[in-house]
Amino acid sequence: MPFQNQISTAPGVLAVEQNKVLRNTYMMLAMTMIPTVIGAFIGSSISFAFMAEHPIMGALLMFGAMMGLMFAVTALRNSVWGIVALLGFTFVAGVFLGPILQVALHLKNGAQLVGLAAGGTGVIFFSLATYATVSKKDFSFMGRFLFIGLILMVVASLANIFFAIPALALALSAIAVLIFSAYILFDISQIVNGGETNYLMATLALYLDIYNIFINLLNLLMAFSGERD
Repeated sequence: MPFQNQISTAPGVLAVEQNKVLRNTYMMLAMTMIPTVIGAFIGSSISFAFMAEHPIMGALLMFGAMMGLMFAVTALRNSVWGIVALLGFTFVAGVFLGPILQVALHLKNGAQLVGLAAGGTGVIFFSLATYATVSKKDFSFMGRFLFIGLILMVVASLANIFFAIPALALALSAIAVLIFSAYILFDISQIVNGGETNYLMATLALYLDIYNIFINLLNLLMAFSGERD
């Protein structure tokens, strides 16, 4: 009988742990928005002349900085310093929003477009996160396809730095919105179904989804709705 009771209560204990991870992830995700906004405010006020003059080197430096901070979060994920590393990462990510925000805010309706991109990102995230949480469906099967799609998209984006084809850039932005929207389903599913048990890593994954959806939505809005002088 005691053995049977342990078996019967195990799923309940697991569910409690999964709910705890999900709750902590959402709380941490909300916290990351604070350094992101502060970083974006600073980034929109400083000069990125070097990145404009040397787009390839600038992109590589940005990628290197982000990867280094992500590695720090991963290495410290089981300590309180992981929280510090994650907040530092989101601050730097906010600063790196500076170039696109500067371009957007030079449009007549730039502030409106930034607001629409932020609102659209919020709608996408809350809709998909709610669906994945309530339905509890297992979207782990999408992991391999999403990873392959992400790699191909990154390669195409790097190639387009050299070719600078506007139509390809827009197509890649649209694809990115779809890929990272699907990643929201995948990442929430990982938490709900016990595939991810560390809330810092879960927060990092969801933050990257939101960050990339916002950037690419803003790119699309500027291309199709931007009002230039």
